[in-house]
Amino acid sequence: MRFPKIGACAFALVTVDAFENTSPFVFFSSSEILASSPQITTAASLSTILNLELEKCPSDIYIIVSQPGATAADYKSQSSTPYLRQCVSGEDKHVRSSFTVSEVLGQIDTTALSNTLEQQCGAGTLNIDASTGLFDIVDDMKPRIIKVDFPAPPSGTDRPTSFRINDLFLSNLLSILPSPNYTVIYTTTPASEDHQRADFKPTMYEMDKTMSPLVHMDLKRDISMHATASGNSSNGTSLPLFERYQYFTPGLFMGLFAGIILLSILYVAISAVSSLQVSYASFDKENGPAAQKKLF
Repeated sequence: MRFPKIGACAFALVTVDAFENTSPFVFFSSSEILASSPQITTAASLSTILNLELEKCPSDIYIIVSQPGATAADYKSQSSTPYLRQCVSGEDKHVRSSFTVSEVLGQIDTTALSNTLEQQCGAGTLNIDASTGLFDIVDDMKPRIIKVDFPAPPSGTDRPTSFRINDLFLSNLLSILPSPNYTVIYTTTPASEDHQRADFKPTMYEMDKTMSPLVHMDLKRDISMHATASGNSSNGTSLPLFERYQYFTPGLFMGLFAGIILLSILYVAISAVSSLQVSYASFDKENGPAAQKKLF
């Protein structure tokens, strides 16, 4: 059974490479194994999932691959690992289940996986050094663990070629297996810090739009003024009067503004006082009968 999500993603581990000290993981099998994992997980969580499935002894041959110094970016190119991409994308008819993890934090303990298979399935172990390219497959009709150790890839232009050679080695190994019932556990370890620094490229940002003509005009005017001042600094008397001295300062502007307000208030007060009118008769003394009644 092939998972539709896996077939649609077509090697989902190559889509992101955002975290440091992480590396991808690939799992595929000719048996129906209903295992899955999130795209970002830890090695301990992934090892727990693998142990639960391997305890069921789903295959006759278990190939545990160790690829040191790998990142998800190494698998982005279709030509670097064509066979591995074919297995997880559903193009290989022998593969019935698969899943990939883009970012695994930590290192998966392949020795613990081997111990689980030896104890639960009675499998024997065969170690293969891929750097020599020589190996013998023993057909004794017993469950078998084949541990393949790939060399660390070099940096530079030869790095994709190294992954292509390892991919071809894995393809040849699966083609000569004595049993068509197999499971491949493809583990990787993060690349060294030197390789990560060599691959790091700073992002350059550009302005979406240029500055407006008004801003350009202000800058040109300011630059020209400073250029004139610096060019004539040796002879300050040759400058015009209003370029040598600054008369209208912010303090002077605020003082004039406050003075205008105070003068306006004073003008209103004087106008109000001068508008008062009192008749001269109000200051005359009353001598009639009304004045006498007031005394009593």
